Amino acid sequence: MTHHELSKAIFEVSHLTGTFTLRSGKVSNEYFDKYLFESRPTLLAAIAEHLKALLPDNVEVLAGLEMGGIPIATALSLATGLPAAFVRKSAKGYGTNKVSEGAEIIGRPIVIVEDVITSGGQVVLSAKDLRDAGANILCCVCVIDREQGGREALAEVGIEMRALCTMSELKAVGGK
Repeated sequence: MTHHELSKAIFEVSHLTGTFTLRSGKVSNEYFDKYLFESRPTLLAAIAEHLKALLPDNVEVLAGLEMGGIPIATALSLATGLPAAFVRKSAKGYGTNKVSEGAEIIGRPIVIVEDVITSGGQVVLSAKDLRDAGANILCCVCVIDREQGGREALAEVGIEMRALCTMSELKAVGGK
């Protein structure tokens, strides 16, 4: 599947119109429902294959953010053979009481994996938690950059964002 074909498939499966409140609190008349592309095995596998090219050579762990980043990180882990960690929005108050479960992140070069980034706020918060836990963040990869300040917010905390698709690109291939 070419990048153009993949972008078109993501748009066709997940682009919705209406009135939506985004995680950032902003209201939008269009929305990319990540669960619609994350729940289709063939499409998710193609996304993972294309995301592989965005990973730095020295990455050791893929850190998927709760909740939408976890299926992407798992698919990418299967495609690359790299172990995955699953990052909570906050540590649970029982069990291991960790913010990150799965693969060990302490002292290891990791890539944050997210589905859709708008303002980047949750990635910034999770990056702080991961750094506090001892991870060395190389970059953040995502499926869709909504182009609403996320790239800049991540750059402010020293994280490069690498997006598979931008909202502009998806709208162009979708004819919107």
